[in-house]
Amino acid sequence: MRGIIFTYLGGNYFYIKILKSTAYMDINFVRAQFPALKDNFIFMDNAGGSQILGRTVNYISDYLIHSNVQLGASYKISALAGERLDQVTAQVARLINTKDQKEVVIGPTSTMLMRILSLSLSHDWKEGDEVIVTNADHEANVSCWTDLQEKGIKIKIWKLDPDTFELEISELKKLLNERTKLVAVTHCSNVLGTINPIKEIAEAVHQAGALICVDGVAYAPHRKVDVQELDVDFYAFSWYKVYGPHLAVMYGRLDLLTKMKNMNHYFFKPEDVPYKLQPGNYNFELTYGLRGLPEYLSDLYDHHSPHLNISVEEKYRKSFELIAEYEEKLADLLLDYLNSVEEIKVIGETSGDANKRVPTISFVHEKLKSPDIVAEVDKENIGIRFGDFYAKKLVHDLDLEKCGGVVRVSLVHYNTEEEVQKVIAAFKKIF
Repeated sequence: MRGIIFTYLGGNYFYIKILKSTAYMDINFVRAQFPALKDNFIFMDNAGGSQILGRTVNYISDYLIHSNVQLGASYKISALAGERLDQVTAQVARLINTKDQKEVVIGPTSTMLMRILSLSLSHDWKEGDEVIVTNADHEANVSCWTDLQEKGIKIKIWKLDPDTFELEISELKKLLNERTKLVAVTHCSNVLGTINPIKEIAEAVHQAGALICVDGVAYAPHRKVDVQELDVDFYAFSWYKVYGPHLAVMYGRLDLLTKMKNMNHYFFKPEDVPYKLQPGNYNFELTYGLRGLPEYLSDLYDHHSPHLNISVEEKYRKSFELIAEYEEKLADLLLDYLNSVEEIKVIGETSGDANKRVPTISFVHEKLKSPDIVAEVDKENIGIRFGDFYAKKLVHDLDLEKCGGVVRVSLVHYNTEEEVQKVIAAFKKIF
C-alpha cells in the first residue's frame, strides 16, 4: 500500500510526495506499554530521555521486594539475586550480540563508563600516541579522550562537512597513522540525527591498526545494535534513553577488557571481567529492570506476527525494522513541514529516510531565537528542547550559538502522527 502527502506551498503549487510501502504498527499496543503516556502530555524530548516501560518498573519493584540482598552469599535469597542478574546480563548480551556475556559492562552512565574506559585503556599508552575524536559527538565520547593530553597523548579532530553534515571517511583516513591508538565516534548524532556508517569506519580504523569506541546513545532507541556485525571494539549506550532506567552498558571485546588496567580494588585479577571495570559494583535492581526491553521487543513482534515462530534474536531485529519504518513516517511528516518554511534550516538530513537518520530533528530559524520558539511550544503541553545537547563543538563549528543552539524535536516509536500534527500546529502559530 502506498500513500501520498500533499503539502501546500502557496498559490497554485503543491509539493507531492509518494510514500513507500509501510508496515502496520499497532500504536495503541505500543503506547499501552508506557504508563507515562496516559498523562495528557506530548513527549518529544526523547533523545534527552525516553519514557520507561511499565514492565521495567515492575521488575525493579519486584527485585527490591523479593531479592534485595548482597550477592555471593550462601543463603537462597542471595543465590536467587545472583541468578536473576545473571539471566538479565545474558539477555543484554543476546540483544546486542556479544560473543561472551563477560563483554557486558554495566555502569551508571555512558559518560562514566567511557571515562573508566579511557583511564584503563590508556594506562600503557606512551607520550606521542594519538587519539582521533569528532566535532559531532556528545562530550561523553570526547572529553574522556581529550583529557589524556595531560599525559602527552596527541588529539586529532575529525570534522564533519558543514555543508553535508556528514563525516567523510576519506577525511578520517588522512588523520590515521601508525601512532593512532583509538578513534572515538558517534553512531548517530544527538543533534543531526545522522546515522554514521560505523562498520565502514571500523574497517578503516582497524586497517590502520587502531581501536574504535562508539557512542550509541542516540542510535540504540531506534535501531538494533549488533556489535559483532559492526566489528567495533567498544560500544556504549544509556538505558534511560532506550525505554529503561538510569543505567548504562558498555560492550568491550573480551581480549581487550582482560588486558586493561584494573579499576576496582587491588585484589582483582586481569580476568575478573567485567567486575574489575565496575568499581563499587553496579545497581542490582535497575539492572534487573533491563529485562523489560528485550521482552518488549519480543512481544512487539509476537503481537504483529503471532503465527510466525522465529528465534528471539530475529524477533529483536524484526521489531527494530518495524520501529524504523514507522519512525520514518513520523520524521517525513515533520520534515515536510519544516522544509516548507522558508526561514527554517534543518540541521542535518532533510528527509526522513530511515537508512540515513533517526527521527531526532533539529532546526534553526533565521529570525527567531531557538529558546523563544521552544518557550511558545511549552504552552501547548508539548515537550521539546533547545540548546547544544553537550555536542558543543558541533554547535560552535556550525555557528549556531548565535541562534541559542538548535530547536530539537526528538521522536520515538511511541509518538503518533496526531502528536506530530499538534507540534506542527504549534509551530504554525509561531512562524
